[in-house]
Amino acid sequence: MEPTHIEHIGIAVINLEDAIKLFEKVFRLKCYNIEEVADQKVRTAFFMLGDTKIELLESTDPEGPIGKFIEKRGEGLHHIAFAVKNIEDHLRHAEELGIKLIDAKPRKGAEGLDIAFLHPKSTSGVLIEICEDKRK
Repeated sequence: MEPTHIEHIGIAVINLEDAIKLFEKVFRLKCYNIEEVADQKVRTAFFMLGDTKIELLESTDPEGPIGKFIEKRGEGLHHIAFAVKNIEDHLRHAEELGIKLIDAKPRKGAEGLDIAFLHPKSTSGVLIEICEDKRK
């Protein structure tokens, strides 16, 4: 049960449009998808960089997870996401190892992925997301 690759790196931003312009201008990357994930109170924008995506996250509600993150820590690296082949097995394995789960069951995330988060208190201070694309 190993991850297949880094699926994406999530970066919390205050203004999605400004951040998109920055990534397009400075890194010459093209934003290929913008979507709102209403239940997570976030708007996302994606860029491809090789096999890895960069996900920009803008809060749609100050009380949402990204809004609270930015209020507490400011803009910056929010999480790293690993692609896996069986997300349920990975969650069970993590729990068996004593890892605190934010999500005991997968939920739908951006781009139609099944996602779940591991609590940073159990992962050396890093918020880790595991993702599975069940459409493949």
